[in-house]
Amino acid sequence: MAKARAGDRAAFGKLHNIYARMVHGVLISRVPPHEADDLTQDVFLTALQRLNQLKDDNAFGPWLAAIARRRSIDFLRQRKETSELPEELAGKSRPKAEVMEALRAIQSLPEAYRETLAMRLVEGMTGPEIAARTGLTPGSVRVNLHRGMKLLRSNLGVEEES
Repeated sequence: MAKARAGDRAAFGKLHNIYARMVHGVLISRVPPHEADDLTQDVFLTALQRLNQLKDDNAFGPWLAAIARRRSIDFLRQRKETSELPEELAGKSRPKAEVMEALRAIQSLPEAYRETLAMRLVEGMTGPEIAARTGLTPGSVRVNLHRGMKLLRSNLGVEEES
């Protein structure tokens, strides 16, 4: 952190490598998937510009997540309503309908659940990684993942396994 604060771009690059999946997970839980990559870069640019405002170096992850949340809110306020191409006109790179349905279901969950589920299911982060990056306790992450999965299964009409 000290090197990044002093303007060392390589040090900030290391922070980017550590936290990029967490930021992307926060964003993808709130915005259209095709916007999340650009917004991730916006979040890191904002963080770089405001790094001197961070009081506690140990709070970098939660601070970065807060910037990502604010950026997603700003994006959603500013965005113009768009419509998607019909499936027969869309390119082959378009995500499968089931994936989009699952992502919409994740986005409909309460914030704590959708963020941790997006980090886990979309970004592939482990529970301990999520806790370390977000500042949540490992127990909170486990509870959010468990409750979020239960709610997600319910929303998708998937029966619980016994």
